[in-house]
Amino acid sequence: MAIPYKMLRKLLLYFFLILCGQTFSQSIARQWNEEMLHGIRNDYARPVVHARNLFHASVIMYDAWAVLNKQADTYFLGKDVGGFQCPFSGFKTDEPILEAQKKAISYGIYRLMRHRFANSPESEEISQSINNLMDALGYDKSFTDTNYQNGNSAALGNYIAEKMIEFGLQDGANEANDYANQFYEPLNEPLNMDISGNLDMQFPNHWQPLKIEAYVDQSGHTIPGGQPPFLGPEWGRVVPFSLTEENRNIHAISGYDFWVYYDPGSPCYIQEGLGAEDAYKWNFSLVAAWGAHLDPSDGVLLDISPKSLGNLNMSEYPETLSEYKAFYNFENGGDPSEGREINPISGQSYQPQMVYRGDYVRALAEFWADGPNSETPPGHWFVLLNYVSDNPSTIKKFKGTGPVLSDLEWDVKSYFILGGTLHDVAISAWGIKGYYDFVRPVSAIRYMGDHGQSSDPNLPSYDPHGLPIIPGRIELIKEGDSLAGNFNENVDKMKLYTWRGPDYIVNPNIDEAGVGWIISSEWWPYQRPSFVTPPFAGYVSGHSTFSRAAAEVLTMLTGSEYFPDGMGTFDIQKNEFLVFEEGPSQDFQLQWATYRDASDQCSLSRIWGGIHPPVDDIAGRKIGYEIGIEAFNFAEKYFTGEIAEKGVIFPNPANEKVTVLYKTNRNLEAVIFDVSGRKVLQNVTNFNTNNEFEIDVSNLLPGLYFFSLRDGEKNMWTQKLLKN
Repeated sequence: MAIPYKMLRKLLLYFFLILCGQTFSQSIARQWNEEMLHGIRNDYARPVVHARNLFHASVIMYDAWAVLNKQADTYFLGKDVGGFQCPFSGFKTDEPILEAQKKAISYGIYRLMRHRFANSPESEEISQSINNLMDALGYDKSFTDTNYQNGNSAALGNYIAEKMIEFGLQDGANEANDYANQFYEPLNEPLNMDISGNLDMQFPNHWQPLKIEAYVDQSGHTIPGGQPPFLGPEWGRVVPFSLTEENRNIHAISGYDFWVYYDPGSPCYIQEGLGAEDAYKWNFSLVAAWGAHLDPSDGVLLDISPKSLGNLNMSEYPETLSEYKAFYNFENGGDPSEGREINPISGQSYQPQMVYRGDYVRALAEFWADGPNSETPPGHWFVLLNYVSDNPSTIKKFKGTGPVLSDLEWDVKSYFILGGTLHDVAISAWGIKGYYDFVRPVSAIRYMGDHGQSSDPNLPSYDPHGLPIIPGRIELIKEGDSLAGNFNENVDKMKLYTWRGPDYIVNPNIDEAGVGWIISSEWWPYQRPSFVTPPFAGYVSGHSTFSRAAAEVLTMLTGSEYFPDGMGTFDIQKNEFLVFEEGPSQDFQLQWATYRDASDQCSLSRIWGGIHPPVDDIAGRKIGYEIGIEAFNFAEKYFTGEIAEKGVIFPNPANEKVTVLYKTNRNLEAVIFDVSGRKVLQNVTNFNTNNEFEIDVSNLLPGLYFFSLRDGEKNMWTQKLLKN
């Protein structure tokens, strides 16, 4: 299928961002990360699946590097991850360390990608690309041996990939069945987007599938049947990175337990009457009202530079409905951020950038979209991480202090942290989506519009579930109105002043829908008509959660909340950047002073895009903040040896010898007990400078044991040990 010219230009812009500053000296981790992103763009657009793919790839990279680093500890090799044991007997090689790491990473990611993208719609394109990279590196693609004990780093890479593939087939994602849902069923019948309205919706608080004649997913692939199922409602049960039982609630529905991490509680459900004082009605009405900003012909200019936008504090996030109304500007759009005067990196003032609001918000919605040819939100933040890493002003010191890291060490550590963080976000956000099952704007707005108005029982078309009347934005159609119809058949129906939708676009290369009054039953989000809305519940916003967590990671990783040089930018080209209508009408830049500013703009973009109300947004931002910090701190322990303070034994299950990793300055005794409590082995420990001690267990019979480190009669640490 030929790629439309405007889409091609968008792709080139993305590649420019990705490749900015690229040189032949890129680390092997970076080269394979680019292959992962290329694979995601050519696969079905499934954010949770690709957050997991990016995480598993980052673990392979990290462990292949850590095995040959004296200070770092592996995450997967020789460990128990979510009940999955990955046996490992250590690795010694005569190969130069850097070459061994490079080869192990290459074979590991190559094998993982061959498996994970085998059924992608563009599998041949993906396969050709990774084959080309292996050929360019001079590696034998046919080598599949996993016997790493002989010191072959290629075998080590194959082994890590083999065990990661095994892990992925039992981690709760249901990968073997193409990630299909096992228990979830939608309450509502599908909304047919080929006809107006939504009168058949029975459960206005719950998600509704969409039926679209030719449904095209976010990566541009047609979905047979035109009715995609809910993606990932049971994802809360996937094995996480840093999430713990302390952060988890379990909710049972019809015999199935939904696991919900960082449970925010329920969203705002529809109330009887109340008009705009009903939080549900206000939230979704705001989405329709912000659609009125999607037209530059209104002449409204904004300063979109960091001088006027950004610099919000977490304490400003709203809690109550009155606070929400103060935070989100219903009439003019945006939030209460006021920007910052001075760029602290350069010491110079931020310069204003005046842009038509209609151009800015449309470009913002498109930039952060799940739109066609996207690497999905998790991949988008890997792109931004690479953008930061490529900047010559970025000094690659971990957390901004200490020695400058090599490109490889910087990349494997940053990918490991970001990958683990975004995987945790997917598990949390989609666990919430699955359990609360909250409605999307296209369903809610059409539903309320079909029911009439809820503001005044004395006016026509009153219904407790109707839209609120908001003069200038949401009104009743009266006789003489241009929407009344030839026979006044539309009189007393609800109308919206908003983006007019795809019916007003014949040729997206030259047409703009513009803003005007439309019948509420014909409202569309600012998305292409073959896509409309992502196929999963809205609450909480995945974009808001992913973005805030990633912003916290980049802030901690670099030791600064600011982009390099105090500003990150992305160029928007006149009449080239928008995909499904003409525009924008001018050249400009998206600009962010800090990673958090970018995250906050991403969150607002989903409201202008018509796919999230504010209630989805704020909860996601708060959860992302917590996960970002927790996951970063969890990952860091593997770099510093702090993981040894908790104690690790590997391989487990064991055959002949096991290595104990435990940080201590005491002379401890290692004792092994069988399940009856009988002491079967006892040794004095002799920990080396890497906090490791080896013990021979070859004489133990197969079975379950308990390994303890003891200081006299005091038990210091106990771990289950399986003997093969």
